[in-house]
Amino acid sequence: MRTRRAFLQALPLLSVGFLVTPRRAAAAIEHPDPRPGIDGSAVLTAEHLAAFPDSVLDIYDMIREIPHVADGLGCACGCAAFPTYRSLLTCYQAGGMAMGCPICQGEARLAYRRHKEGQSLEQIRRAIDARWG
Repeated sequence: MRTRRAFLQALPLLSVGFLVTPRRAAAAIEHPDPRPGIDGSAVLTAEHLAAFPDSVLDIYDMIREIPHVADGLGCACGCAAFPTYRSLLTCYQAGGMAMGCPICQGEARLAYRRHKEGQSLEQIRRAIDARWG
């Protein structure tokens, strides 16, 4: 169980996602090529996310399961401005803002669901572009 203190300490991180606005039709999302052999070992774990609700932990677990997909997706929320940004996968690593960003989280849920449905990376990219691009 998470404590109120831990939640309140994490509150500033949660608010970051509400300050960021998605890009709209003015610019397409740039999707990188996924790196061969990429894995989810750098995705933050439940220990790092102790102050967050289970729903956030679930999204991190999804990304950990599909790092090869997430590494081939761009993020529409503005994460690309961070110097360590490469792909949606990096939004879920140290320094990323996915823990409090509804766009990063939405892209991850969409990518995970569509991957489980058997869609290709290109189909997932088109779905993300249609929603956030």
